[in-house]
Amino acid sequence: MKKRKIIIIGAAGRDFHNFNTRFRNDDSVEVIAFTAAQIPNIDGRKYPAELAGPLYPKGIPIFAESDLPNLIKNYEVDECVFSYSDVPYSHVMKLSAIVNAAGASFTLLGPKDTQIKSSKPVIAICAVRTGSGKSQTSRKIVQMLMKRGLKVVAIRHPMPYGDLIKQKVQRFATIEDLARHNCTIEEMEEYEPHIARGNVIYAGVDYEAILREAEKEADVILWDGGNNDFSFYVPDLMITVADPLRAGNEVSFYPGEVSLRTADVVIINKIDSASPEQIQIVRENIARTNPAALVIDAASPISVDHPELIRGKRVLCVEDGPTLTHGMMKYGAGIVAARKFQAAQIIDPRPYISGELIKTFQTYPEIGTLLPAMGYSTTQTRDLEQTIDRTDCDAVIIATPIDLNRVVKIRKPTVRVGYDLQEIGKPDLNEVLDDFCARHKLV
Repeated sequence: MKKRKIIIIGAAGRDFHNFNTRFRNDDSVEVIAFTAAQIPNIDGRKYPAELAGPLYPKGIPIFAESDLPNLIKNYEVDECVFSYSDVPYSHVMKLSAIVNAAGASFTLLGPKDTQIKSSKPVIAICAVRTGSGKSQTSRKIVQMLMKRGLKVVAIRHPMPYGDLIKQKVQRFATIEDLARHNCTIEEMEEYEPHIARGNVIYAGVDYEAILREAEKEADVILWDGGNNDFSFYVPDLMITVADPLRAGNEVSFYPGEVSLRTADVVIINKIDSASPEQIQIVRENIARTNPAALVIDAASPISVDHPELIRGKRVLCVEDGPTLTHGMMKYGAGIVAARKFQAAQIIDPRPYISGELIKTFQTYPEIGTLLPAMGYSTTQTRDLEQTIDRTDCDAVIIATPIDLNRVVKIRKPTVRVGYDLQEIGKPDLNEVLDDFCARHKLV
């Protein structure tokens, strides 16, 4: 019987998981290739044979997404599986048109084909968009469970940008583990806050192998979902964070709306900085798409360690990279801090950018007068350091989840911005977790 030829359209994350769970052991199909987008320098590699399994002794090549029409025609591909997240519906359908025009079918895999069942209770923390506040929500829930005497192991949505074989299963329990695994800035931003609070976090490529290792040391598994993807694991409690600063995105981005529709709890974050009109739009969309969900109001108040370095000063704001790029946020906590503590001027970094950061601003021209902390490679990290060094400013506001001073040498005074989830009113997460623990006999 002729095998069905497939291309997986991805961005070094969900694509590998979809292959592993749905196609790796299916001898009725042949996965011809992966394509790559969103993240720089991840095409041109191979998904290695050691991870691809016995049906793929030569591994699977990874091409740029721009090659998709030619790949479909040259390899007579039957089906293309879209497998990345945090994109508007118009982007998904434009790709479907490209695929259909080249002659292939276009598909989206759902939870039944891709979610893995754990032997331990699973709490999944997801979001409707990158930068909604998922990470601080995850951190808070871990702390609340630890105070109940539970051993919580977090598993983070994949970011395998390096050696995929070495990244099959990664465990992070100390700051030294970040260096040992050659983590990028993006990876450190997600892993370090968990480590600093005393809990273990796993990540990598093979998420069934990761889960089985994590289960050995956990009472509860916490899925710390990236972008706005839905969980890789069957959740026993699904919590989705919504962002009213991008009101309407919760029902117009893929797969954010999936995360919204499948949530047991929806947290409307940032209500301290969003307008009443924006908050109401989100409330109405939740009520329409998932009326059974419990809704919690929350804020993400900021704090700074040296406000005197902001007041009356000319400052450069360095913000979380993915939130500003494919997350499409116009500003982050750094800009909020600069305004709150009355900076004299927010310096535009664009006259000073160098290297790959030039490409970043060309790809995402709407970024504006702030600097995304791009660090997917050592080259990007070097370019970031050089740009900060060249920028004519009095101080640098660091609004990334990690202290960039550990990663790049900053020769100017720096201010760290912190932000944590703060629930407002009732219901709250304490009630949610009390119910969860009772149902699973954890206390």
